[in-house]
Amino acid sequence: MPWPEDVLTTDEKIVTSFRQHWKLLIIPIGWFILAMAIVIFVIAVDWWNPLEWVLIAVVVGGAIWLIVRPIVSWATTRYVLTTERLITRHGLIAKSGVEIPLERITNVNFSQSVFERMLGAGDLLVESAGSGGQSRFSNIPHPDDFAALLYKVREERSLQLQGHSTVTNTTVEAPSDATERLQRLKQLHNDGILTDEEYAEKRAKLVDEI
Repeated sequence: MPWPEDVLTTDEKIVTSFRQHWKLLIIPIGWFILAMAIVIFVIAVDWWNPLEWVLIAVVVGGAIWLIVRPIVSWATTRYVLTTERLITRHGLIAKSGVEIPLERITNVNFSQSVFERMLGAGDLLVESAGSGGQSRFSNIPHPDDFAALLYKVREERSLQLQGHSTVTNTTVEAPSDATERLQRLKQLHNDGILTDEEYAEKRAKLVDEI
């Protein structure tokens, strides 16, 4: 299912979208094969009695928990990288997610075991400024390639914001009323266009002019 376009901003574009690595399906498939073998064995043994029905019920109940649950979790977990943010979504009915603006990402680390390298899987640790701190993306395909792509898109986003900030700086000086200029400067800071240092410097200059 494609990522819904209506959740994106006007100029935001999807760079890549993917689920967790297929290796998460190995264990559920193994449980499915085992469950089918038990059911076939029980049916083949011609002793239909209450104990047999209980055994089949236990196998079916265990199959639902050990097979269906992880498959649904895998199918309903999505990672989306756009030109503005990194998005995670989990859940079928009760949903949860994380969104990290690219300009807030400070560091990206990936890890792979020997077995994971053979399968092309691994984990990604994204460090970001603010209250979010660290976000771990477990069992993703080719984490090294994704880390490189994430760095590239983040740098492009930073250059875009710097260009926007440069254009906006000349606009901040346009209003003649100093109070209005302070309010506009505060709005730019709240929108994340100006850093804390840029905001403090420009605010100090405007205050001196009042």
